[in-house]
Amino acid sequence: MTPLDRLTLLGIGLYRRRLSPRKGFRCAHAALHGGESCSAAVARIVREDGVIGGRARVAARFGECRAAHRALHSGSPLALGTNGPRVRGLCCCGPVPIPFRCG
Repeated sequence: MTPLDRLTLLGIGLYRRRLSPRKGFRCAHAALHGGESCSAAVARIVREDGVIGGRARVAARFGECRAAHRALHSGSPLALGTNGPRVRGLCCCGPVPIPFRCG
């Protein structure tokens, strides 16, 4: 593991411990599809491939998150649960708008 990999994981860990719990939201990908959040996915990719080696996978994940945001924002059938919308609103924290669940 390179110093850049360790620094990246340290930054992700700091974000996940300090900022993420305070905002109370998940990324659009996790809100729509369930599973791991983008921060968890990127940390896993960095551990597996490193920052440089995993950059294509990280970019693909963020692309999937943007597509999930578009699906949630457009009212796509993918964004609907059996009891109506799976999300209630969006919070724009950085480059990826983040939907939040309401129940």
